[in-house]
Amino acid sequence: MTPIKLYRNPKSGHCHRVELMLALLDLPYETIDLDMANGAHKAPEYLKISPFGLVPAIDDGGYTMADSNAILVYLVQTYAKESKWMPQGPKQAAEVQRWLTVAADNIYSGPCAARLVKVFGVDLDHSAAVTKAHDLFKMMDAHLDGRNWLVTEAITIADVAGYSYIAHAPEGGVDLAPYPNVRAWLARVEAEPKFVSMATSPIPELA
Repeated sequence: MTPIKLYRNPKSGHCHRVELMLALLDLPYETIDLDMANGAHKAPEYLKISPFGLVPAIDDGGYTMADSNAILVYLVQTYAKESKWMPQGPKQAAEVQRWLTVAADNIYSGPCAARLVKVFGVDLDHSAAVTKAHDLFKMMDAHLDGRNWLVTEAITIADVAGYSYIAHAPEGGVDLAPYPNVRAWLARVEAEPKFVSMATSPIPELA
């Protein structure tokens, strides 16, 4: 199989969730790090792959796709040998979709936004992002009480989509210490065979 090309920023949680999925599925891939500081993500050739000029994007033998959650769905439906990643029952499928929405909304505006401020210097309201992160983690900690995974008794793409920015929340100044169930869940993801980690950044004063 020809390696799947993953266009990325190595410190992006959106990119890491795709790389993590590639690794967990044991798929051959090559990473292509874009010089985003110098506009590589806005170059005409890259815009043919990712029309909004965002990372991540993949090229799988000529099939291109951008948007991290959409890529997770594509990879699992194309290559997964186990059905656990995307359960097909209507209730569980809906719950997976709900967590993908959480990843695109609550995680993005909470721990992701807080990390964007601290790691990348993005001009966002850090205090509001930290508050949103703690609100999310309180809900998740209660949800994970007595559960190993977010949706079923096995890991799904919901867990993969949620992992990266939550695991790296301390880099955005968000303390995970008050959330033992969330921390145990993160450890279970990290214990999965073929797990790959994301590049880390210095941890600032936690909030």
